[in-house]
Amino acid sequence: MAIELPRVNLDEPRYDQSTYLNRAKHFLIVTNPLNVFATEEQLDRAARIVRDYRAGKPVPDVNSVDELWSAKYLYDSAFHPDTGEKMLLVGRMSAQVPMNMTITGCMMTFYKSTPAVIFWQWFNQSFNAVVNYTNRSGASPISQEQLLTSYCMATGGALVTALSLNRLVRNAPPLVGRLVPLAAVAAANCINIPLMRIQEIKNGVTLLDKDGNELGQSVRAAKEGISAVTFSRILMAMPGMVFTPVLMNTLEKRGFLRRFPWANAPIQTLFCGLCLTFATPLCCALFSQKASINVASLEEDMREKLRKERPELDVVYYNKGL
Repeated sequence: MAIELPRVNLDEPRYDQSTYLNRAKHFLIVTNPLNVFATEEQLDRAARIVRDYRAGKPVPDVNSVDELWSAKYLYDSAFHPDTGEKMLLVGRMSAQVPMNMTITGCMMTFYKSTPAVIFWQWFNQSFNAVVNYTNRSGASPISQEQLLTSYCMATGGALVTALSLNRLVRNAPPLVGRLVPLAAVAAANCINIPLMRIQEIKNGVTLLDKDGNELGQSVRAAKEGISAVTFSRILMAMPGMVFTPVLMNTLEKRGFLRRFPWANAPIQTLFCGLCLTFATPLCCALFSQKASINVASLEEDMREKLRKERPELDVVYYNKGL
């Protein structure tokens, strides 16, 4: 006999997103790298449970709300939120840690070789392009021209930064040279994210009241959201790309790498993975995805419109993005 589950809103996160700890808990589950190993059968079962529950149909193989949420988070890890299509494996949130630990580890291992710098910076931006395409908005899709422009400019920015800094720090202490990949990644993020969201910069992001009613568009809110996302993405990369060079520099000074040169790449890759496992959800949680902005901070025309139509509002909301 099927257990009748209480109704819960699967369109909202399970945990109240008004506190940092709850946001961190939410993203820790969403970015869980173990979901990469979920089988097709498990993913299809999770999709069936979520779709049947949303449609009000019975879900006989689910016996508790905890099981329902487990299916929902597994579903979210592999299916596009707008289209419902199964996403490319490397573009899923659960693939971020294993993919980024490999790319980051290689960028920092081979930072002295110009051909290797070119290859791994190109590979990193190619991976970012796949992630951006896989997670494109169903309502406001990224055009192929926009995706190509962002990809080329971010790759160019990363390469120019990495190669220029490598030349400048050629005679600097080894630790300084090991930090060059971080500067390249930061430069690429500062180019890539605004370009990917150029339509928001031009036309604004949709403003909402606390009940989700649309109020209009705001360019200023869009810029705040994009700045927050860029900052959190750079911060996300920092632990692995700062602590790892410090660790490797210490091991190099103590002669460990001279005795075990083969351990260089594995140590950097695994340590980056450890850092990213926690840095990814903790930095995603820095800012609420449903961001708020004071009406007084909006552009003049939007501010005046709200004062006339909704004078009771002091704060409005918008989707910051990730």
